[in-house]
Amino acid sequence: MATVSRDFGSPNAAPRHRAGVPPGEIAIGVVIGRTAEFFDFFVYAIASVLVFPRFFFPHATPLDAMLYSFAVFALAFVARPFGSVLFMAIDRRHGRSVKLTAAMFLLGGSTAAMAFLPGTADIGTAAIALLAACRIGQGLALGGAWDGLASLLALNAPQNRRGWYAMMPQLGAPLGFMLASALFAFFLVNLREADFLDWGWRYPFFVAFAINVVALFARLRLVVTEQFERLYETRDLEAQSVPETLKHQGHNILVGAFVPLATFALFHLVTVFPLSWVTLYTDHNPGVFLWTEFVGAILGAVMIVVSGIIADRTGRRTLLAACAVLIAIFSFVTPLLLGGGPTARSAFVILGFGLLGLSFGQAAGAVASNFPNHQRYTASALTSDLAWLVGAGFAPLVALALASQFGLALVGAYLLSGAVCTLAALRVNKELELRGN
Repeated sequence: MATVSRDFGSPNAAPRHRAGVPPGEIAIGVVIGRTAEFFDFFVYAIASVLVFPRFFFPHATPLDAMLYSFAVFALAFVARPFGSVLFMAIDRRHGRSVKLTAAMFLLGGSTAAMAFLPGTADIGTAAIALLAACRIGQGLALGGAWDGLASLLALNAPQNRRGWYAMMPQLGAPLGFMLASALFAFFLVNLREADFLDWGWRYPFFVAFAINVVALFARLRLVVTEQFERLYETRDLEAQSVPETLKHQGHNILVGAFVPLATFALFHLVTVFPLSWVTLYTDHNPGVFLWTEFVGAILGAVMIVVSGIIADRTGRRTLLAACAVLIAIFSFVTPLLLGGGPTARSAFVILGFGLLGLSFGQAAGAVASNFPNHQRYTASALTSDLAWLVGAGFAPLVALALASQFGLALVGAYLLSGAVCTLAALRVNKELELRGN
């Protein structure tokens, strides 16, 4: 049985031969690409709370409309593994540049197309079908947008700075959220509600396509150069057959998917879910709340950087285990903070984003380190797809359904279960490593 890579938790793993490409140059392309992906992601996520329930499900109750909207939201996570299979085949046949170009245009096109969608009042349930098709397009594209640069960065980083460089791709999440939340907050605060629901919400979707074009060229500048092609070949970062990868690395993919479960559950419980709760059950202005989340995202970005410093001193496994314990503790105060007043809810957002940044900063490093070099590219993509599907895809839907029926205590229990799964996965991961010695 194959075991996980020894550099997963140890900063003293044996050094690899390094190619002469500065890791900082790779990091720039990674951060720009991830920011564009997360911007598209959060533009949709915010609209799924503030716009889509009324625009596409006007005849349902507010709660049911939100739940229906979150069900469509989850479609991208279901489609993402299929996108990986499809675009891995394109990569093997036509090359990484063709794959990446097609995926980014599909991502930007699917997002921009949503800006032109008519509502249910205009064309009936066909509007919902069009929204679902665009959402599935986003999911397929996200599977194809996996470029291997994050894995390349980890392999090419200085041996004693792997935690630092592993956190850099993760900065795309708070940066993407800050851009998306700022745009929506601006229109919410400055437009009448009728104007916002008519045309104001569409502008962030237009912006998404432009950002994707910039990100595409930033990544292609790295991916298509001869220097980077040689580096990919040297590091064996080539697309492999998905069935073959699953055959040899299926157990590691499964374990790797559960390692960041607490992090990915928290991901939506401090971004999408609280916005839906505030919108449905409080008089807290959603535009003001988005600005609070913007501030939280700043702290999240800072803590992602801090995670890189800590991981290089303690190891990723130790940091992720400590974060899982902190998330478990946070799960007990979640109902109290979310069920309190504006100050308590703001404290939940700020504390949650800080904890999310510390944990999320090393989540990708944990996934990528499980695999041998020649299977790392494909196996990391599949692990990431599965982790997002299990940990995050249905989190807003499940959390809102539980909270509306049984109270916010069940949201805390849901988050606690994610922390328990992460600790169990880390234990299994360690046993697999020891078994290989």
